[in-house]
Amino acid sequence: LQERCKLNLLKKFQHVNKVITNQGNPTLLNEIYTELYITEGDSGKVNNEHEVRQIEAASRRAAAEETPIKCNDIFKPLSEEDKPIRSVLTKGVAGIGKTVSVQKFILDWAEGKTNQDVHLIFPLPFRELNLMEDRNLSLMELLHFFFKEIKETNISSLDKVLFIFDGLDECRFPLDFQNTVRLCDVTESASVHVLLINLIKGNLLPSALIWITSRPAAADQIPSECVHRLTEVRGFNDPQKEEYFRKRNNDQSLSNRIITHLKSLRSLYIMCHIPVFCWISATVLERMLGEAESGEIPKTLTQMYTHFLIIQTNVIKKKYTKSRETDTEMVLKLGKLAFQQLMKGNLIFYEEDLMECGIDVTEASVYSGVCTQIFREDFGLHQSKVYCFVHLSIQEHLAALYVHLTFKNKMRNVFIKPALQKLMLKVTISDVHKSAVDQALQSENGHLDLFLRFLLGLSLKSNQILLQTIVRQTGSSSHSNQETVHYIKEKIRENPSTEKSINLFHCLYELDDHSLVEGVQHYLQSGNLQQSELSSSQWSAVVFVLLTSMQEQDVFVLNKYTNKHCTSDEVLLKLLPVVAASRKAQFNNCGLNEKSCAALASVLRSESSNLRELDLSENKLRDSGVKCLSAGLENPHCKLETLRLCYCDISDEGCAALTSALRSNPSHLRELDLTQNKLRDSGVKCLSAGLENPHCKLETLRLCYCDISDEGCAALTSALRSNPSHLRELDLSKNNLRDSGVKCLSAVLENPHCKLETLRLCYCDISDEGCAALTSALRSNPSHLRELDLSRNNLRNSGVKCLSAVLENPHCKLETLRLRVCNISDEDCAALTSALRSNPSHLRELVLSWNNLRDSGVKRLSAVLENPHCKLETLRLCNCGVSDEGCAALTSALRSNPSHLRELDLSVNKLRDSGVKCLSAVLENPHCKLETLRLRAFNISDEGCAALTSALRSNPSHLRELDLSGNNLRDSGVKCLSAVLENPHCKLETLRLCDCDISDEGCAALTSALRSNPSHLRELDLSGNKLRDSGVKCVSAVLENPHCKLETLRLCYCDISDEGCAALTSALRSNPSHLRELDLSGNKLRDSKKKQLFSLKLQNLRL
Repeated sequence: LQERCKLNLLKKFQHVNKVITNQGNPTLLNEIYTELYITEGDSGKVNNEHEVRQIEAASRRAAAEETPIKCNDIFKPLSEEDKPIRSVLTKGVAGIGKTVSVQKFILDWAEGKTNQDVHLIFPLPFRELNLMEDRNLSLMELLHFFFKEIKETNISSLDKVLFIFDGLDECRFPLDFQNTVRLCDVTESASVHVLLINLIKGNLLPSALIWITSRPAAADQIPSECVHRLTEVRGFNDPQKEEYFRKRNNDQSLSNRIITHLKSLRSLYIMCHIPVFCWISATVLERMLGEAESGEIPKTLTQMYTHFLIIQTNVIKKKYTKSRETDTEMVLKLGKLAFQQLMKGNLIFYEEDLMECGIDVTEASVYSGVCTQIFREDFGLHQSKVYCFVHLSIQEHLAALYVHLTFKNKMRNVFIKPALQKLMLKVTISDVHKSAVDQALQSENGHLDLFLRFLLGLSLKSNQILLQTIVRQTGSSSHSNQETVHYIKEKIRENPSTEKSINLFHCLYELDDHSLVEGVQHYLQSGNLQQSELSSSQWSAVVFVLLTSMQEQDVFVLNKYTNKHCTSDEVLLKLLPVVAASRKAQFNNCGLNEKSCAALASVLRSESSNLRELDLSENKLRDSGVKCLSAGLENPHCKLETLRLCYCDISDEGCAALTSALRSNPSHLRELDLTQNKLRDSGVKCLSAGLENPHCKLETLRLCYCDISDEGCAALTSALRSNPSHLRELDLSKNNLRDSGVKCLSAVLENPHCKLETLRLCYCDISDEGCAALTSALRSNPSHLRELDLSRNNLRNSGVKCLSAVLENPHCKLETLRLRVCNISDEDCAALTSALRSNPSHLRELVLSWNNLRDSGVKRLSAVLENPHCKLETLRLCNCGVSDEGCAALTSALRSNPSHLRELDLSVNKLRDSGVKCLSAVLENPHCKLETLRLRAFNISDEGCAALTSALRSNPSHLRELDLSGNNLRDSGVKCLSAVLENPHCKLETLRLCDCDISDEGCAALTSALRSNPSHLRELDLSGNKLRDSGVKCVSAVLENPHCKLETLRLCYCDISDEGCAALTSALRSNPSHLRELDLSGNKLRDSKKKQLFSLKLQNLRL
C-alpha cells in the first residue's frame, strides 16, 4: 500500500508547475529547487497590512535572531525540546513558496529520502476541499474519494500518517473551533469542516500529524492551542535570490547583469524575497538585458509587470493563432475577473465565479491553455476544476489594467455605481484615481495597496505607450497627473497610519513624482533638518526615506533629527516607525519624559519591532517613566537585548517595576546598565530576584554608583550563585561594598560554572583583606576573567602580592588590569612585574596611574615590556613619580619590542624635554604603531615639542590621539606641530592643547595646517589659551570647509568676545552637519550671541 501511494504521489509531484520554468517541457523539481528560508515563527498575531509591506519589513529583520528550519525537519523538535510535534502551521505571503515546500516534502518522502517514519501522506488542498463543502461523509469516505488506492485500508491501524492542508486562506467554509461537535470515529459521517476541525484538534486519529499552510491574514483561524509549532516561509534570503537567477540561466554574464540591476533598485530587490517575483523579473530582464529586446529597463513595479504582460501576450499570439478574440478583449475579461475577485478578497475561483464575469468554461480552458503564465486551470486530486492567476500580484496588475482601460475606453469609473455615474457630467482619470485612493485607505488589511500602485503607474505616458502593443485605448492619453499627486499629498498630510502613508509614497514614486521625498532627502543630506520647520507631510516623508533607504537601518540617533520647532518627545513620536525598524536606538541626553517611555513601550510590544538595543541614559525618566517602559518589556513580543538607563533618576521603586517586567519576560535581555541611579540595597534585592530565574540570560550588569552596600551585594551574589553561568560583565564600582561585600562576591567567582570575564570594583572601599579573598577565588577558577579593575582601593603591598600570585598562574588569561590610585609602591611593583615575566603573553592593558612607582618601579616594568612575548597594547603611568631616568629605561624597552603598544599615557610626570627626546626615538621607529600618546603637564617646552614633531614627521600615519595639554609649548612649539598636521599622511583624530600658552599667532599656524588636511580631525581642545577673537576667526575658517569633519570643539577660557562668537556661528551655519559638541565656557558672551548658538541645536553646547 505504501509503495502504491508513494508511486502515485511521485507522479503528481516530481515536476515543477511549468508556469515557473522557462521550458515548455516539464522540469523536475529536484533540478531547480532552491532551499527556502523557513524560520520558527511568532505568536501568530494577524498582520493587517499588504503582504508586500510585510516582505519589506521582513527584509530589515536580522537573520541571526531567528531559528532556521529545513523544510524536511519541520516535525523534528529542536534539541532543547522534549515534546513531539504533532501539528505545524506554516505562514507565508502569496507566492513565497509554501506549496513548493509541501511539494518538496512529499517528493523527498516518496523517493525514500526523508521522514520514512511516516507511513502515508495525504495532501488535501483547501481549494479541492471547498468542492466537498456541501457533502456529508466520514473521514474514511473522504480519503477514499481522493485516494482510490487505500480503499480497503483501516486507517486507524496505521502507526503514523500525515495530513497536509495547503492554502488555509483559500478555504471557503467556516472553521468554528468553539461550537463544532466532537467526533472520534473515522467511519462516522459529518460535513467536511467538522471532520477537519476534529482532525486538527486530535479527536480524530490523535496519532496523525497535521501540516497546515496559510497566508498570514488567515492564519489566526487555527487556535494557538492546536498548533505545536508555528513556522514562517520567508522566501529567498539574499544569497538564495542570487542562486535562483544563476540556476535559472546558463548565461552567467546575463545573470550577473540581472542581479546588478535588481540590487540597484531596493524596492524591486526586496520583492525578490518572493520566488514568483524572481521568476517575473527574470522573464522580463532576460529579454530586456539580452539581445531580444531594447528599450528602457524597468525600474518600477508597474513597468516590470507591464513588460511581463507584453511578453506573455506575444507568446500567446505565436502559440494560438486561431484566436477570434483580440488581445484587448481577452485582457479585459481576465482583468474584470481579477478586479471583481480582488474586491472580494478571493485568489481562487470556481466555475460560478467565471460565469459572473461572462467567461464560460470553454473560454476559461482556452485562456488557461494560452495564458499559462498568467491564468491557470488546475485539475484536483479528483479531476475537479479550479482556476486562479499565477500570483496575487498578477491578479492585482490585471485588475488595475481593467480599471484603467474601462475609464479609457468607456469613460467609466468602476468604483461608482452606474446609476450615480449617469448623474455626473464628466468623469476624469483623477476621479478614478481619487476613488481608488479612498478605497485603498479604507481597506483594513491593505489588500488594495499594490493594486493602487499599479493603477497610478499605468497612467504614466511611458506605460501607456508600452500598453499600445497589446491593448486598444480609445480615450485621450494626454492628461496631467498633478491633481492625483496633489490629492495623495493631501492624504499624506492628514497623517494616516505609517503603513498607509508609506504606500502613498510608493504611489508617488509610480507617478514619477519625487518632490516631497527629494526635498526631505536634501534636508537629511545637508544637515539642515535641525534648522527647518517641517510639515506633517515632510515628517511622513522623513519616515519613508529612512525606512526605504539603501542602507539597512541599524542605529537610530534621535539627536540627529531633533528640531528647534519640536520637542524631542514630539520628534520621537513622529519617527516611531523608524525606531521600530532599527536595531539600536540612542536617546541619551535628549530631554525625554514619561510620554516617550509610553510610546517606546508600544514599540517593544510590537511583534514586528526590530529594536534590540535601547539607550535612554541621561533623561529624567524617573520611576513613572520606567514603569511605562516596563509595560513593553514584560510583553512576550519584546526581544530587547540591551537596555541602558544611566543617570535617569530611578529609585528602588522604579527598579522594582523593571525587575517585575524582566521576571515576566526574562530570556532576551543580555545587557542592563543602571549606573548612577539611587537603587539602594532594596532595589538591588528586587533585581536579584530576577537574576536567579533560570531563564534569565543576562550577560552584562552595570550598577556603578547606585548606593549599594555589602548587604545589597550579598543579595546579588546569592542570586548569581543560583544562576552563575551567563553573566560575563559585572560593574559594581563606586558602591560601599567593603571587604565583606567582596568576600560574598568571591564565593560566586570560585564556582566552576562562573564564566565572568569582566569585573569592575573601583572605589569600593576594599582593603588587602578583601583583595586576598578575591584572588583566592580567582586562583580556584582563573581561566575566564579577562578584565579586572580595582582602582581607588587601598590594596597596599599585601594586596598586590595576592594579585600577583593569580597573574603568574599559566591558566590566568587576564587581558586588562587597572590598579589606579591603589597605594602601590615601587617595591609592590616588583611582585607584579615578576608575575608578568612568568606569564607575559595575555595582558593587553595595564593601568598603574597615580601610584608611587618612581623610576625603580618603571625600570622593573621595562624588563617585562622588552620581553618579545609581551603583547601589551595600553600602558598608563600617569603621575607615578617618573623622571627622565625612568623614561629612558621605558623607551629602551619599547625600542626592543615596539610593534604592539598602541596607547601610552605618561602625563603628570616630570620628564622634561630630555624624556621627550628619548620617547621621540621610539616614535620615529617605522615599527612603532602607537595610536594614542598623552603627555599632559609633562613640563615640555617648545624644544621638546620640536623633537616630538620631528619624530612624527618621520612616522606620521599611526597616531590618532595626541594630548600635550598643560605644557609650555608656546606659539613656536605649535608651529612645529602644525608641520606634522599638514602632512597628508597624518591621520590625527584628537588633538588636545589646553593651557599651552598659545596666542592667536600659534592658532593661525595650527588652523592653516588643518585647512590643508581637514578631513581626519574629530576633536580639538584649545581651552585656556589666549586665542582671542582673531584666533577664533582662524578656527572658523576651518569649520566652514566642507571637508571638515570636526565633532567636538572646546574653547573654554580663550578670551573670546561676541565678535569671535559671531564668526563661529556663521561658520557652523555654512557646514552644520558634523559638529556635535561645542564648549565656550568662561568666555564673556552676551545673551544675544548665546541665543544664536542655541539656535544651531548642537547635541552638547556649554556656555
